[in-house]
Amino acid sequence: MMNYLAYGSNLYPPRLQARIPILHTLGIVELPNQRLTFGKRGGDGTGKCTLVTDTHICAFGVIYEIAASNKSILDRIEGLGKGYEHVWAQFGNIGNCFYYRAPSNQIDPYLQPYDWYKAFVLAGMRHHGFPEDYINNVQKIAALQDPDSQRRLENLGLLDDSVLTDLG
Repeated sequence: MMNYLAYGSNLYPPRLQARIPILHTLGIVELPNQRLTFGKRGGDGTGKCTLVTDTHICAFGVIYEIAASNKSILDRIEGLGKGYEHVWAQFGNIGNCFYYRAPSNQIDPYLQPYDWYKAFVLAGMRHHGFPEDYINNVQKIAALQDPDSQRRLENLGLLDDSVLTDLG
């Protein structure tokens, strides 16, 4: 068993479950001095989530327990070594957790996410009951419509109707 900290699109359980099984949800954690951004360049050229150091803010995440045998699958999906690196951190009584973070040379603050990607992030935040002001700040971030209609529909298919109304 391993503890995985999600803070972006993998916050939304159906998104993560489509990738690897979740054994347990261990809880929400605050990430002091961290700011969530969509500045990590994804393989599709759009913005993906990462955390950047910011001493005046706090990000939030969810810790999932996963099978150690599934970590290599998640490493491949998340692009370990190709835009993300591992970070290990201790969280109170939960213990040691790993998460993915983009190194500074992989971050472009002008990137925007696709609307479906941002919808996964917002759906996960709502699912776990993150603070409304935190959710509202993410809601304000501009997003692009994916020109690949098949990819867009496949991803939107994982979202429930209440989330889809956010897309307009």
